Amino acid sequence: MGLEMIGLLVHKPTLLHLLSLSWGELKSGMEQATLRDIRPVQDTALKTQFAIDAEAELLDWMDEQTVSGETHAGTVLANLEGGEDGLLNLMHWASPGRWEVWEGRAFLYIESATGAEAEDIHELYTEATWTTVLSRLDGLSEEEFAERVVMDWMDRRKALGETLEEAEDPKIVPTFEAHTRASKALVHTVNRAANEDDLVLVIGREHLEAAKWGHGDWNLTTFLKSH
Repeated sequence: MGLEMIGLLVHKPTLLHLLSLSWGELKSGMEQATLRDIRPVQDTALKTQFAIDAEAELLDWMDEQTVSGETHAGTVLANLEGGEDGLLNLMHWASPGRWEVWEGRAFLYIESATGAEAEDIHELYTEATWTTVLSRLDGLSEEEFAERVVMDWMDRRKALGETLEEAEDPKIVPTFEAHTRASKALVHTVNRAANEDDLVLVIGREHLEAAKWGHGDWNLTTFLKSH
């Protein structure tokens, strides 16, 4: 299915606290797991990452850098070439969960949310597209959107002359279930981002360079320059 589109929920107070630490405090806190008390509760409705895995990825990246232990972590990232990579690692640690779907299937969910066809894969990631997604899904029930997506999926199969009979295609039911889960998870993610002031939704893509993650003030490069 290829790459995955990712909508990462980030807990802003946790991220800002991590950035306020010295480089040495951040590193020792991750090594000794003493910061886990401030990590947001992981959301079982979304894809999540174990703290130990998020810490390992961040520490591997930190070990590649030559930085004074007393330097402010936020300052380090802002002045370090590739500092966005470190920031993205911090965001994953400071995240309660993420919405994640195969990029090829993302057209179905995003177009169902916006009510418009996307010209290409890049349009799925634009700020304008996600502004519309956030606006149209805010307050919508998970069940209503899941039904909309499934109906759209069925119509697309019919238009392509493909079967909807389980006896003819054993993948029909698992695919139906996958679309239902992903649709509900997207609405869940959007509603959390829209209604919890401490959360922000950062959009990215598997293997996309960290500097291109996020929109507006929450584009990772823009964020580092302003903090």
